[in-house]
Amino acid sequence: MMRRIHHVGVVVQRLADAYRFYRDVLGLPLLKEQTLADQGVRAALLAAGDTEIELLEPLDAASGVGRFLARRGEGLHHLCFETPDVGGALVSLKDRGAELIDTAPRAGLAGQIAFLHPRACSGVLVELATPPSSEGPGHASPLGLKRLVVGAQDVRQTAGRFQELFGFSEVAMNGGPRTMLAVGKGALLVVPAAEVGGTEGMVALSLVAEDFFALSAALRRAGTPRLEGTAEVSLEPAGSHGVHLHISRYNFP
Repeated sequence: MMRRIHHVGVVVQRLADAYRFYRDVLGLPLLKEQTLADQGVRAALLAAGDTEIELLEPLDAASGVGRFLARRGEGLHHLCFETPDVGGALVSLKDRGAELIDTAPRAGLAGQIAFLHPRACSGVLVELATPPSSEGPGHASPLGLKRLVVGAQDVRQTAGRFQELFGFSEVAMNGGPRTMLAVGKGALLVVPAAEVGGTEGMVALSLVAEDFFALSAALRRAGTPRLEGTAEVSLEPAGSHGVHLHISRYNFP
């Protein structure tokens, strides 16, 4: 059982620089920061409502995150689902034919973790996490995650793969080539790659602002590159460490 999107991982050049945007401009509270020597990264988790954003600074250019940064630059790296039992989930996923990177849980910033190979989930690197029992979901935060957008050549096939592996239910939409899957209070929105510049895999985050006007003012003061509307602001990746961010005033379904 996957309870929620625990976090979305973002690779950054330097944590200090990323804090100035994610913590100081967006106002996301810093929950924890830790050096993970076995992964060659310095990582931090920031609260985003019912989920979190993980910032990853590579400490070793030869690490997986270091190679990602050299090849792709800053941006979305992985998606993490919370499960009550990572070990049991790995057994179940392997039985369903999912290709694993980790065959047993290991310690990570989010608790006991394990990664699936991107080939298992249509090019998306998926992490599973069982947080410590003392850590409950949900944190006070001015922003919450509404959905993660995934680009796919075959929308139905990609959405079907996530349903097959994780049992996510489909959310009714107004027709069209898109498919939305419910994950706890959040969602995955799978869209045709042609709509997002031909990109496959994770392409954008959609967030909801508790105080949209205060957030808009903070973005203006910081000079963050953006396109503003009456109920939504879209941030250009150059100002948000390689991440397409869409922040809305209302939490539409």
